[in-house]
Amino acid sequence: MALPLLVDCDTGIDDAIALTYLACRDDAEVAGIVSTGGNVPAATVHRNNLALSELLGVDAPVALGADRPLVEPPMFAEDTHGAGGLGHAVLPEATRAEDPRSGAQLWVDLARERPGELVGLVLGPHTNLALALEIEPELPRLLRRLHVMGGAINHRGNTGATSEWNIAVDPEAAQRVLAAFASAPQLPVLGALQATEQIVFTGAELERLEALAARSAHPVARILAEAVRFYFEFHQADGFGWTAHVHDPLVTAHALTGEFASTRPLPVDVELAGTLTRGQTVGDELGRWGRGPTVELLDEVRPAEFVEHLLGTLEAGLG
Repeated sequence: MALPLLVDCDTGIDDAIALTYLACRDDAEVAGIVSTGGNVPAATVHRNNLALSELLGVDAPVALGADRPLVEPPMFAEDTHGAGGLGHAVLPEATRAEDPRSGAQLWVDLARERPGELVGLVLGPHTNLALALEIEPELPRLLRRLHVMGGAINHRGNTGATSEWNIAVDPEAAQRVLAAFASAPQLPVLGALQATEQIVFTGAELERLEALAARSAHPVARILAEAVRFYFEFHQADGFGWTAHVHDPLVTAHALTGEFASTRPLPVDVELAGTLTRGQTVGDELGRWGRGPTVELLDEVRPAEFVEHLLGTLEAGLG
């Protein structure tokens, strides 16, 4: 049977790859999509999610989430993802209807409808899941498991010096979510930068995506190729060379298959008050806090195997 996943994302180039990956997999059911502001504003994310889900044939509710973090003003990453969120790609306007519920309410309703079955997958800021916990504090026990792309454990940040984007946009929300899910029957799985930055597209992978777009009649093949080319341009301008870190698909594939990385338990918390380190995810490797583990941290990634799996899945599904 297909695994049902609720995907909360700020689409976003690597979010779009992750959504496409799930749509190409027979063992995945996208049960719902929540549009969270982050890479671009929530309204732009929502347009992307409505259009992509329609093009991919994903018949699931797509709900608009909150338009700002819990405490701080919103911030966006158009330099990384483009003004529309998908780089050079231009999406058609969706004709499908949005779900009238809020993103937080969609989390609650789907979890209540499918207790113990639904997997939560957070690929953007945690704002809507934090708001959902205010409505239904039992979410950690209603969900089958939570998987998160976010944070940087003993690794430099990609937003602040020590903070990762998804956490830095709304640290209060991330802190509340990690604290709540520390009591879940299965600890949440955290895919942080030291794992996801091992997934690197080089020119060879871009060429495969462009070749797929050239031969495929599926419109999403061209969208991904144009989006990823912009992603390469950003990484080159940011000093990484002609390459791209592809974060969200690793966490997505691990949530679906349990493969491509191991995990290890670790107490993790979010710094909210540091003048230099606000938004940092701190892992207590030495047990100084005297707390038990709060997450299963992605570890020992097999990047080459995963990149081949990802591209092979996209080629089979879109080709």
